[in-house]
Amino acid sequence: MDLGISRRSFLTTAGVVIGGMVVTGLAACTDSVPVIPEPSPSPTGPIRNQLEQALTTISAGNPNFGVFITDVRSGHSYGFAGDYASQSASMAKPMIVAMALRKARADGQPLSAERIEQARNAITHSDNDAASALWEYAGYQNYPTLAAELGMKNTHLDANKADQWSWTWTTPADQVILVTALATGKTTALTKAECAFIYDLMGQVEDDQTWGVGAPKSDQVAVHLKNGWVQFKSTDGLWAVNSMGSVTGDGRDYRMCVMTRHPDFPTGRELTSTVGSWVFTILGSGEL
Repeated sequence: MDLGISRRSFLTTAGVVIGGMVVTGLAACTDSVPVIPEPSPSPTGPIRNQLEQALTTISAGNPNFGVFITDVRSGHSYGFAGDYASQSASMAKPMIVAMALRKARADGQPLSAERIEQARNAITHSDNDAASALWEYAGYQNYPTLAAELGMKNTHLDANKADQWSWTWTTPADQVILVTALATGKTTALTKAECAFIYDLMGQVEDDQTWGVGAPKSDQVAVHLKNGWVQFKSTDGLWAVNSMGSVTGDGRDYRMCVMTRHPDFPTGRELTSTVGSWVFTILGSGEL
């Protein structure tokens, strides 16, 4: 599982053992702002070409990188390795809350006040204990069923760690399917009220976790998102750093996910925020 901690805790934590993984060296990760390759100040051509130019520069040839975007204004989508697959980390938490809501509905009763608070903490604060409690309550075996009903064909449990939500696999394209379902309520997997509940919580994520897709957030731009970050020390040692959500305002209306892996968290976070900022800028000049 990823850390699920605020930046305040992130600055002072020296080492954590989570799910059998040792996550260390956190304090040293905040000494400087990583430098991410910046695209030309004025990408040219059709919007797709501009996105291609920008993301090619930002990704710098990293094979562990994928982006998928749907422009609500036009209904068109664009993928830059949109089928790139990696572990979800805390980006799985909206799915976990959805599973809990479905469990309560199947039991013929509303989600309890305690579970509602756990859902709130899991999404708005990325609280791991709250997410794990809901994961246990809902039953991890129900995760692939929900993914299938949502049409997320490449989202599944990990073959070796099926009971660990942080290890669930997904793609940017699948996450945009999820964001679209939550934003519109147009799915048979969840009720409109359940979608609205989760989506509303994604609009209340604490400020220090509003990076990545949330980089353009302002008084004029609304963002609903969930990020995820974790170091998979027992495998490749890299940090999976992910961001999914929607951006609405200042003439834009789109849903996006960016997923990547890097040797350290700050670089991954800065990269996802650079993507978020450039996509916002480019989509301000026209529709997909």
